[in-house]
Amino acid sequence: MSAGRPLAVVGALNVDLVVRGVRLPRAGQTVVGGTFERHVGGKGGNQAVAAARDGGAVAMVGAVGDDELGEASRQALEAEGIDVSHVRTAADVATGIALIAVNARGENQIVVAPGANDALEDVEADLDGLGPGLVLVSWEIPAATCRAVAGWCADRGVPLVVNPAPASLRLRSLLDRATVTTPNREEITDLVAAETDPVRAAHALRRRNDRLVVVITLGEDGALMVDGSGETVIDAPIVAAIDTTGAGDCFSGVLAAAMLAGADVRAAARRAAVAAALSVTVTGAREGMPTTELIDAALT
Repeated sequence: MSAGRPLAVVGALNVDLVVRGVRLPRAGQTVVGGTFERHVGGKGGNQAVAAARDGGAVAMVGAVGDDELGEASRQALEAEGIDVSHVRTAADVATGIALIAVNARGENQIVVAPGANDALEDVEADLDGLGPGLVLVSWEIPAATCRAVAGWCADRGVPLVVNPAPASLRLRSLLDRATVTTPNREEITDLVAAETDPVRAAHALRRRNDRLVVVITLGEDGALMVDGSGETVIDAPIVAAIDTTGAGDCFSGVLAAAMLAGADVRAAARRAAVAAALSVTVTGAREGMPTTELIDAALT
């Protein structure tokens, strides 16, 4: 699709503080037990790593704090071969933090303090400098920045993949300029007021933008693609899930990398579904993200 041009990932960089226990707490409840881990994360960072491990040339556009956690986030991206020259350091602001609880089934609850991610703005110059062949953006960053990314891509005819997480009706209009969007089954209905059926919600989004391809991630059930030809089920391999944290990020990153490499959306979604399934078999949002070789082996 765009030989020699990188994938630009615009999104959040966080550090994940994870407690693994037997069950997730209800509102107002304290659950004692479990183990503590610290991982680098953030939707943008996770998606960039997933794309890079599948062979993509990836540049990260994001922001961290001037602290030890920010330096750890930057170094982790560099170790994956990701271009971090457009990762900014925000003075006097902490790096973003995610508090994550994971139960014995691999299900999670996540609360995020965005920190330096809220300082990510005026990214058009970064995109001009990178000249990306495709852009992937998620919504853990300021709404104005997301809108600027969508406008930049529309003005230059650059394909845009939008991961609408966390879902926001305020940002739904961005999908009018997107090429592909990758919500999960809860996010897709959150994007269409008074609609509870994911498939009907996808068609509602496409009535606003008939060029949009909606790929709904469905966890262990794979994904459902909705485009101009109808609805297509994307199967995923059956695996024993240990930790689902970051699975959606893995899906979006690999899908974007595959599209950049020239795959159509259906083939890219199939590859992404396999990668996401493999990712949940290891603890940590990034630790289980597979390499090209592992994805290829699972596809054969």
